[in-house]
Amino acid sequence: MAPLGFMAASVGLWAKSFSVFSCTSSLTRVLSATYNTTVRCLATQTDGPPKRPLNGYMRYFLQQHPIVTKQNPDIRAVDITRKIANQWRALSPDHKRPLVEAYKREKEQFNLDLQRYKAQLTPGQIQLEAQEKKERRAKRKAIRKKRELTNLGKPKRPRSAFNIFMSEHFVEARGATTQAKMKSLLDDWRSLFSNQKQVYTQLAEDDKIRYKNEMKSWEDHMADIGRADLIRHQTLATKKKKTPAESAKPKKTKAAKGAKASRKTTKKTVRTGKKSSDLFIR
Repeated sequence: MAPLGFMAASVGLWAKSFSVFSCTSSLTRVLSATYNTTVRCLATQTDGPPKRPLNGYMRYFLQQHPIVTKQNPDIRAVDITRKIANQWRALSPDHKRPLVEAYKREKEQFNLDLQRYKAQLTPGQIQLEAQEKKERRAKRKAIRKKRELTNLGKPKRPRSAFNIFMSEHFVEARGATTQAKMKSLLDDWRSLFSNQKQVYTQLAEDDKIRYKNEMKSWEDHMADIGRADLIRHQTLATKKKKTPAESAKPKKTKAAKGAKASRKTTKKTVRTGKKSSDLFIR
């Protein structure tokens, strides 16, 4: 019986070992709930399009990021990125060549995989991918525009009364997470009396005036440097309207128009040397 028991235990151990590497539904559910990620079987390929290979700079960035982070633990992530970018610019072509050539090889394979992937798509899938690509392009464009406006110094939008209240009391707010703190602050805001809210309402009104004045100066500066495309449409419409001085000018009446026409006729008669009576006779 002992050999049989040993064999049964071996088979059970082998089955457990195999289940670690298999893509079972139970393992997928457990790991997905734990890490909030999608687990795929290694033997199967994804149904999506092939991933675009990393260019030479991104390969260098992934190599150097842990090194630079370890050497400079106190600097910000944006400074680490800037430091690695400066290192990449200073590299000689010989040091860049292996990374660039690896990208070119993978790019050729990527083009072949992409052609095979597109060949098996249905018209509906092609249309869906085109729509998703359009949305991604619009999102990237919005991010670039927002970054450009920040670099050009566009004033920040005015804050509401609740936003001012929240920024002043966020540190001592109840709750362990940001969401819990915001919920408690919202409850506190709703429980305030009207005279207590009036303080923050006045601060919000002052912030609106600040934003209005800063935007006027900023848009005037944008017009001076040739970036009228960044000026708000409502501002352009206001500038096209007549000024109060122009609107105050009296409109010409029919009698005034007739007098003006009579003066023109008199001048014409004097120039030609004819009398006005001759004009009527003819």
